[in-house]
Amino acid sequence: MSEPVPTRDHALATAGTEEAGGESTGTVVVAGLANLGIAIAKLVGGLISHSSAMLSEAAHSVADTITEVLLFIALKRGDKAPDARHPVGYGRETYFWALLACLATFTLGAGFSFYQGVETIVEGEEQGSPTAAYVVLAVSFVLEGASWLKAVRQVRSSAERWGTTPRRYLAETTDTTVKAVTFEDSAALVGLVLAALGLFLEQVTGDPVWDGVAAVLIGVLLLVVAGSLARANVSLLIGQSVAPALSDQLREELMGLPQVDDVPFLITSVIGPGQLIVSAKVDFADTATVADVERASDEAERRLVARHGGVRFVFLDPTPGDGRAQAARRPE
Repeated sequence: MSEPVPTRDHALATAGTEEAGGESTGTVVVAGLANLGIAIAKLVGGLISHSSAMLSEAAHSVADTITEVLLFIALKRGDKAPDARHPVGYGRETYFWALLACLATFTLGAGFSFYQGVETIVEGEEQGSPTAAYVVLAVSFVLEGASWLKAVRQVRSSAERWGTTPRRYLAETTDTTVKAVTFEDSAALVGLVLAALGLFLEQVTGDPVWDGVAAVLIGVLLLVVAGSLARANVSLLIGQSVAPALSDQLREELMGLPQVDDVPFLITSVIGPGQLIVSAKVDFADTATVADVERASDEAERRLVARHGGVRFVFLDPTPGDGRAQAARRPE
């Protein structure tokens, strides 16, 4: 899904882009500040209660804090203007930093949780006072919930703007920063419930295995989230195409030009959050003059940018319709 962004040569859709970019930055900043405070509180609660699940949650929040810092860098670095060496801009750098954020979640969050959980299951642990841990878990749930609600509101607002469902928006959006915050805050809320459940079962049964199992489950949860986000960022970093439905719309827009007979080959490539390149081989009418082709090419760019705000570059290659095209149409 392509977000509306300002293009290099057109002022269309600029306002909507600046609003979306600022909203993503605000979401990341709120989540980062919340996670920093929560990490400190969880660490204190874990040390007092001797709970491995609480310490795992502390590591989870530390990893999330580092993640938010990296996502903030991603937003700022990816927003740099194009230059001579990077003519299509720095948008894909966003996905590099976002991928590092996934690795932070994987190594710090999941790795520490697995270590704490297995150690507790094998060696046991001394039980401390659970009261402080319950208080920290309750406060953390409120703070994480506030951050999660902000992310969900942004997702719902963007989904409504694009006429789709929040679930589909999260699956297709190229803004992986808001996707990361939404996934991580959701995982944080589930992790808090797991930590509370493990602590409660340990308190009731007197068996620390439950606390260790909770820590391991938190690690599995973080592993799933990190893997899902990493897969999305790797795909976008390589150069992902847009959804087939949008690709078909772009082809139909070109086919709607009076000088165009066919568009046998069209490719799209995401070059950053809400930034898209469209390249196509176009079979122009045999009666079209050079001037007609030039006018049609200009109109094609204007039409695609006006109706699909994320399009930043449009490249058309005149192609004969006699079967001598160098590239056949690829399956969508």
